[in-house]
Amino acid sequence: MATRKATTPEPPKCPTCKGTGEVSRTVRVGRKRRTVGQQTGLCLTCLGSGEAPTD
Repeated sequence: MATRKATTPEPPKCPTCKGTGEVSRTVRVGRKRRTVGQQTGLCLTCLGSGEAPTD
């Protein structure tokens, strides 16, 4: 009989960054606020861990 490994359940993913730990913001420049791209940064909800915060 094969032995079974006890697997630990995965912690829930952060709803803001969807588990990646990074969020993107649109970068706008110029007088007419033209969109030039996106900039990624650390998710402030989970502080980059990707796990949902517990209260």
